[in-house]
Amino acid sequence: VAAASGHTVVLVDQSDEILKKSTKGIEESLKRVIKKKFADKPEAGAEFIKKTMKNLTTSTDAASVVHSTDLVIEAIVENLEVKNKLFKTLDKFAPEHTIFASNTSSLQITKMANATTRQDRFGGLHFFNPVPMMKLVEVIKTPMTSQKTFESLVDFSKAVGKSPVSCKDTPGFIVNRLLVPYMMEAVRLFERGDASKEDIDVAMKLGAGYPMGPFELLDYVGLDTSKYIIDGWHSLEPNNPLFAPSPLLNKLVEEKKLGKKTGEGFYKYK
Repeated sequence: VAAASGHTVVLVDQSDEILKKSTKGIEESLKRVIKKKFADKPEAGAEFIKKTMKNLTTSTDAASVVHSTDLVIEAIVENLEVKNKLFKTLDKFAPEHTIFASNTSSLQITKMANATTRQDRFGGLHFFNPVPMMKLVEVIKTPMTSQKTFESLVDFSKAVGKSPVSCKDTPGFIVNRLLVPYMMEAVRLFERGDASKEDIDVAMKLGAGYPMGPFELLDYVGLDTSKYIIDGWHSLEPNNPLFAPSPLLNKLVEEKKLGKKTGEGFYKYK
């Protein structure tokens, strides 16, 4: 998305193999985009792909590429220790003006910022899946984020064609803070035997206009991811009934039934 809007991007991952796969995935995604965007102009579409891919290079060494970077967006595993280790390293090699941002959906931005010496140049940029389609970005301001940094993150979000909303560094920000307890409440409704999961999904799609029901959405997100988020919030606020763990969700995760990615979660997938 950044490369398609004219930014020079270096994509960093752990191996060349992963990066090859990622680059191929980006090309495939762009092909889908141009089918709609340039339906009657195939040449312009091909040019758009060429131009976008030209803006994109790859590397397995984040420290060696960060010295010429204005913005770092971290989107690695949802583990605070691993994220902090990365930010600590990059903090040593990045120029003074470089802004750091995390794409985390559930961890505290402040805790990551504190692992660096640039707390005022640190914020959250939470994109939504699938990023090429979803228009929203949550821009997260910690108590230490400077106004200049915040404005830069908002401007960047607009420059890549997104609609930014702003939120303080509070668990789950806006969307997940409302969405995760809603999905958990759906599981509790089903656990109590008040309604079937199929009927709950139909009810929310037809009654609330949601594109997916809560169980379809849980399977799409990944039951392990959802459990990880709710467990993290429960440890922060053990007495908050909205964050209470679910025995059924825990059981499915234990059985490695994690949703769409494993072929079975609340539903089965071929």
